[in-house]
Amino acid sequence: MAIIVVGGHSRSIGKTSVVAGLIARLPQYRWTAFKITQYGHGFCTANGEPCDCQTDDHTLAVSEERSATSGTDTARFLASGAERSIWVRTRIGMLVEAMPRIRKELAQAGNAIIESNSILQFLKPDLYLTVLDAGTADFKDSARLFLDRADAVLVRATGRGLVPQWDRVSLRLIEGKPRFIIAPPDYMSDEVVSFVEQHALRPLRPAALR
Repeated sequence: MAIIVVGGHSRSIGKTSVVAGLIARLPQYRWTAFKITQYGHGFCTANGEPCDCQTDDHTLAVSEERSATSGTDTARFLASGAERSIWVRTRIGMLVEAMPRIRKELAQAGNAIIESNSILQFLKPDLYLTVLDAGTADFKDSARLFLDRADAVLVRATGRGLVPQWDRVSLRLIEGKPRFIIAPPDYMSDEVVSFVEQHALRPLRPAALR
């Protein structure tokens, strides 16, 4: 089993589209997809707005998406071809409490793809891709913390290239790392697909032979 993590420095820069794109382009690897959302004070870290991420017990919730047409990000993963799609919601700083359930789900997965930065506190993936957009000034602490661990950088096409405009962020951390340009609508390219397949994935045996 391979574990691929897709992170990024801010919201709405294409992370979910990258996950969906990889699943759609590499369906033969039997994906279990995870979306990890953290919240605090009734606000979602995905977009800073009031949302329904907060759980009843104010600690965590793990739920499996059942519909590919519900309009959620986890539904997009199913629609792209994932075998399973799981949404993990935790209060900021409480992801550790969800790790036993996440590890249990990982143990049952063919291959796993996780949209998150913070998960890198608790596991070492086979591949970590970080999405950067020079047109977005926000840079999350979790993305800054793990920037040097990126195996490749996916640069959202904005016409600006990748310029050092972020406060307290050194692009020296990603010097020499492979860079790939991604753009709407699918935020995917043949080069990214090839890189992921060559560096992280192995053919799976048919289910009947496992």
